[in-house]
This record gives sequence, C-alpha cells and structure tokens, in this order.
Amino acid sequence: MTSIDEIVENFTLLDEWDDRYRYVIELGRELPTMPETDHTEANKVQGCASQVWLTSHIDRTGPSPVLTFRGDSDAHIVRGLVAILIALYSGKSARDILATDALALFDRIGLRENLTPQRSNGLRSMVERIRAEAAAAQANA
Repeated sequence: MTSIDEIVENFTLLDEWDDRYRYVIELGRELPTMPETDHTEANKVQGCASQVWLTSHIDRTGPSPVLTFRGDSDAHIVRGLVAILIALYSGKSARDILATDALALFDRIGLRENLTPQRSNGLRSMVERIRAEAAAAQANA
C-alpha cells in the first residue's frame, strides 16, 4: 500500500484535476479487498451518498492503543478516498489519529476543493467515524 507521504508527493506532481482524479481511482484499486462478511450495516459509514464500510482493529499491547483500519466502497473515487484515509490513519496510535487533521491535508493537496458537496460530506463522515473510534479506544485505554 502507498504511504501517505508518497500520496502527498504524487499529488504535488500532478497539475491537472483529471490526473489527480485518475490517481485517486488508482489508489482505490490498490486498496486490499475487504471480505464481504465485513460489508455489514454496523460497519457502514452513515452520511455517505455511496456505500462505504470501515472496520478497525485495536492493538492494546503498547502504551497507547494502535488502530488498524480496513475499508471499501462501491464507488471508485470514494474507494480511493478511503485508501488515502487508511494510509493516513491506519497503524497510528489513538492519540496521533486525534491529533491529525485529515481535512486540512485534503485541502493542502487541493483534493477537497474538487470534490462534489456530497463526496466532501462523505469524506467528513469517514473522518468523523475514524476519529470517534480513536477517541473510544483512547477512553478505554
């Protein structure tokens, strides 16, 4: 899977929105397949026009809980957005997740300004879901 640093670097190299759009779709294609058994109502992200599913695993063996995420969507561009969020947040401590502003990153690379209002709202819903899971993990640490 592509690291968040590589994703940001690649975005800065792409000047045209069409190229960025294709890159986001490519990231979605690289996202590991999520088992169909995880496509449940409980894993579905509310507030997305497309269907989006997110699961998390919490590792509590260290001093701070570390969360690992998996995700999927039925829409190519949204699957790419899920891939970016997973690259940004997966494998991080709950504290680091809560300290990371994904929307600011999306603004910095110029991605959010080119999303439709529905996709932007869906992105915000995905970030809120990830942050809520990190906050719950931290509270239960």
